[in-house]
Amino acid sequence: MAKCPLCGKPLDWGELIEQMLTLENAGEVFKDREKFVQTFEGFVFKCPHCGEEFYGRNLPEKEAEKVFELLNEFNGSIDWENKRVRLRLNSLLALDTMLEQWDKKVRG
Repeated sequence: MAKCPLCGKPLDWGELIEQMLTLENAGEVFKDREKFVQTFEGFVFKCPHCGEEFYGRNLPEKEAEKVFELLNEFNGSIDWENKRVRLRLNSLLALDTMLEQWDKKVRG
């Protein structure tokens, strides 16, 4: 799971994505994978724990791509009017990782 590159505390993907929802073109960004990844890497996030700012490129890219998939897979995952994420992204990412590991073990 993503951790602040400065203080090391775990980050909530929902909170991170909500910071991105303030972008003027957020609707476009969250529809196009390439735009999302490019914007994510250059976006300046603020850690809710230490208050320091850091670029998205300092977070796990694989997790960010999974977050993009989850947000687009579930209708209504973003409340655009209130700029809120309705999904528990960290829980879904953990479940997805567990299922991937289980699949690897079963396939041998």
